[in-house]
Amino acid sequence: MKKITRYAVLASIFFLNVASMCSSDYDSTSSTDFTPIINTVSLGTWRITSFIDSDVDETSHFTGYNFTFNSSNGKVTASNSSNTYTGSWSITKEDSNDDNPSNDLDFNIAFTSPENFVDLTDDWNIVSRTDTKIQLVSVSGGSGGTDYLTFEKN
Repeated sequence: MKKITRYAVLASIFFLNVASMCSSDYDSTSSTDFTPIINTVSLGTWRITSFIDSDVDETSHFTGYNFTFNSSNGKVTASNSSNTYTGSWSITKEDSNDDNPSNDLDFNIAFTSPENFVDLTDDWNIVSRTDTKIQLVSVSGGSGGTDYLTFEKN
């Protein structure tokens, strides 16, 4: 009986230790280092795999567009076989009380046209980041709607 108890305790310690080490999400509340995010985004091209605008799936508006984030001039370019649109992007530390968490890094995107791309204009909170996927969220101030935006590397 002692042997079974000992193994159960050792197994519990092992699983707790492993669980504490496994986290692929980017914790935007504890980091102010922009460099890893900038390096990830500025390499290669990206596509929007999900854009939910206040519970409405608008992902199809961006089908076929590749996004290039230029770190040297802060420009983002979206292009497909016939159109190219240019906007701006940046990463900033947001420490005001306008969002939650209030001490995080924001992924800022701004387009002035066309209308579908203007919908991307926001200071997005970074939910998670890997080398191939960035998930963003924005809670609207007035209407309280929540928007979700996901970029995946091509």
